[in-house]
Amino acid sequence: MRPASITKFDQLYLGAMALGIANTVLNYDNTMAQLEADPAVAAAGMAGPGFMLAATAFGFAISLLLWFFISRRASNIAKWILLVLTLIGTLMMPLGLAAVPLVQAVIAVAITVMQIAALWFLFRPDAKAWFEHGPKGMDPAAFE
Repeated sequence: MRPASITKFDQLYLGAMALGIANTVLNYDNTMAQLEADPAVAAAGMAGPGFMLAATAFGFAISLLLWFFISRRASNIAKWILLVLTLIGTLMMPLGLAAVPLVQAVIAVAITVMQIAALWFLFRPDAKAWFEHGPKGMDPAAFE
């Protein structure tokens, strides 16, 4: 039995990922146009759809891997890695928002807010107990 905070983390984090996938699909043409318009990106061979799709898939795979280790394996290390990556992404966000359409920017901000809220649940008392005791051998009464 997983604590309520971990369940809320799952809902918010996976919801943010789903919104991120939708944002990627909706803005595929705009993103490709931006990549193709940048001579440095084109010169490096990163302006093609293959590279963009591979990079996107890699990013989502990392996110899913972190979710798995946090939510299913109670990995404290994965929790802190996610915190650092979210912090870096949040700090870099203003630079990225300046170059995208308004709808894409609003969705990106919503995704970041959802990720921060998901992280908040990882530091609640029932989640702390989850990380201390792990998914196996926990006292079921610890989360009541």
